[in-house]
Amino acid sequence: MSVFTAAADQSLCAPLSVLGKDVTVPLVTGGEVTYAALDYAASAPALQRVWDDVAAYAPYYGSVHRGAGYLSQLSTDLFENSRATVAEFLGCRADDQVIFTRSTTDSLNLLAAVVPADCQVFVYETEHHASLLPWRDARVTYLNAPRTPAQAVETLERALADRDPSPSSQLRSSRGGPIAPALVCVTGASNVTGELWPVKELAAAAHAHGARIVLDAAQLAPHHPVDIAELDVDWVAFSGHKLYAPFGSGVLAGRADWLQDAEPYLAGGGASRKVARRTDGGVDVEWHSTAARHEAGSPNVIGVYSIASACRALTEAGFDNLVTREQHLVTAVRAGLAGVPEVKVLSLFGDDAPRVGVISFVVEGWNSSHFAAALSAEYGIGVRDGLFCAHPLVRTLLGSDPQEAGECGAPEAEPGELPRSRTDSTGGTPLLNAIRVSFGAGTPDEHIERFVRAVKELVSKGAQWKYRTEEGRCVPDRGAAQL
Repeated sequence: MSVFTAAADQSLCAPLSVLGKDVTVPLVTGGEVTYAALDYAASAPALQRVWDDVAAYAPYYGSVHRGAGYLSQLSTDLFENSRATVAEFLGCRADDQVIFTRSTTDSLNLLAAVVPADCQVFVYETEHHASLLPWRDARVTYLNAPRTPAQAVETLERALADRDPSPSSQLRSSRGGPIAPALVCVTGASNVTGELWPVKELAAAAHAHGARIVLDAAQLAPHHPVDIAELDVDWVAFSGHKLYAPFGSGVLAGRADWLQDAEPYLAGGGASRKVARRTDGGVDVEWHSTAARHEAGSPNVIGVYSIASACRALTEAGFDNLVTREQHLVTAVRAGLAGVPEVKVLSLFGDDAPRVGVISFVVEGWNSSHFAAALSAEYGIGVRDGLFCAHPLVRTLLGSDPQEAGECGAPEAEPGELPRSRTDSTGGTPLLNAIRVSFGAGTPDEHIERFVRAVKELVSKGAQWKYRTEEGRCVPDRGAAQL
């Protein structure tokens, strides 16, 4: 009995309606098919509810803050009410701030800009580049990839206990010496493996050693409830475009003190409360102490409202229902891939680790870029291939040196089925890319069924078309005949 038949008592339809569900795309082999969007981890399709809410507001769009007109006042109320909606969605504490940014990347760069000068930052090598790279002006300790959740906690505890001293710090180590302030940055759900990280346990370890912790919830928030108070994290960052909300907005929410003590992330209108010329020709500025301090410029009110709309839609749908339905899809994908011996699913914590709808894999004898291109061109399925902006993690999972240089996309060699050693056509270094399938609240069973069937057919029969490398991507050779 198939996974789909066994789960027949569950709804075969997606629990939330998304835009694009009826879009058809051409197949290189002829005809058209409804597009199967299975790249949610990059950008999830917009919820129909979000689109409808934005469309209803659009005629009333106006400037936010300080405007005397009716539309400006209405837009300001909508903007600030959206802030309250996000705070409720995240379970923020009474004194937490919700700052609107452009994305998770922007949120973490903002936090990196406000950490104290002597702060030491601890980041696992398994992080997305949005979490791995912003800390250029801080002292950074990169932690090796753990192989169990318990090992992740133990690794962090050891690193924090041994962290560098700081003569100016008021904090004291267990040995009595001064220690620097510290910040731990960790993902909630991996954008490569989908595995859930032990966030609450890591937060407890961080706080036990006088450190703070920021949660990268970009892949967690669309799939699971995120409660700042319950997890006891200091900050949470996420992106609207992964939460079914388009228009380029993100969130940084959490403790206000470092944010209030630092210079504004951007200098300009909105962040400034008072500006006056000095007699020496300079300018004196009094900055806001609220979230506005780091929201200079005209805010993206439509992007912010779309996030709030998505938060309401997910809350009303009920995360218990969404998680149950998604786990049905996860089980179906994993069972389907397990039936193909040539497929290796990538994992840090093992097969039994809880995970969201993000699964990466490699196929023996295939260039991952070629495989992804064939899924798109011959089956109308959109997945992602490459290193997923988590290069050290993917290299570790593929058994290569995390420090080894490499790039995403198709290799320079002609694409095609590769030797079973997974080397390129010249017999050189192992391929450093993989295939990722990701899905969520808008994914119907049919898309998952088609994906599993396509993987099996490509592995057993090969591609039906000839492909070539074009600007680093593997694409169908439109001038070639069907194989």
